[in-house]
Amino acid sequence: MLEKLFQKISFLSASLVLVLLLGIFTTLFFAAKPAIDEYGFGFLSDPRWNEEVVVDTPDQTVQQEKVTTSETTVDEEEDDLLGDDDLLGDDEEDETSANTKTVYGGLVPIIGTIFSTLIAMAFAVPIAMGIAVFLAEIAPKNISHFVGIAIELLAAIPSIIFGMWGLFYFAPIISDLFGGYQVSLLTAGLVLGVMILPFMAAITRDSMRTTPDILKESAYALGATKFEVIKDVIFPYSKVGIIGSIILSLGRALGETMAVAFLIGAIYNIPEHITDPTISIPVAMAVNFGEASGLGESALFYLGLILFVFSFALISFAKFYFLKRNKG
Repeated sequence: MLEKLFQKISFLSASLVLVLLLGIFTTLFFAAKPAIDEYGFGFLSDPRWNEEVVVDTPDQTVQQEKVTTSETTVDEEEDDLLGDDDLLGDDEEDETSANTKTVYGGLVPIIGTIFSTLIAMAFAVPIAMGIAVFLAEIAPKNISHFVGIAIELLAAIPSIIFGMWGLFYFAPIISDLFGGYQVSLLTAGLVLGVMILPFMAAITRDSMRTTPDILKESAYALGATKFEVIKDVIFPYSKVGIIGSIILSLGRALGETMAVAFLIGAIYNIPEHITDPTISIPVAMAVNFGEASGLGESALFYLGLILFVFSFALISFAKFYFLKRNKG
């Protein structure tokens, strides 16, 4: 009886994850549907955001031609009676009567999200691997224990603290070293790398510590050096855990908001250099959601849907690809 109850509870717990994923996707899709219908896939390549664009419809052009031809003679007779002020007033009415629409595009936030994540991963992965190797295989136990606690405490710091530290202390240093703006794609990516570093290092360290001692001792008995043991024994054995730490860190880097909002600049501009300010998808949603409405709100949900699908597809591909290679 208890065993069946336990099985049902376990099944419901596992099914809850799928229900949540499906519910999130459905909510994002239906909220983004007006923007999807309006812009389609062109939303992904459009760099404009909240810009007014004049739209000329065929019916309006035909009506304007008819009006201009029918009123030509009347205008000639009334030119002498009209003053300059009246003519200016007519011009203003014509300008305000033009049909306009607001255009939203997601290219700039998409570029900002991708490149800030790439900078963060390029910075964090080698340092995290070095920290994990040092703590698991090189450092004495007392130092390893102390540094391990420091790494875990670093992972517990709220992201807004990282953002404030990066804005007031780290950004000026980066600007002096590399030039450009203090708030930029480079600054946001590096601070984001610092944020994901403790997660990656801690999980990789724990994975390396699962390597059986008999494997390492056998390698040492055959004359292998410590570097060769780490390279040929520990890394292959703990490969799945290392890949998992990278994937988890990648997921956090893609969705980080507050720290990046402090440092990336929040400007809808395609960066020509990594020291230029731009914006990412989470920052765009956080900054604009409070005052968005109508099609603008739907465009933000469209960005959220893009981030959800991209993150899910990228992490799923990495997970299944590396697991398949590991089994092979």
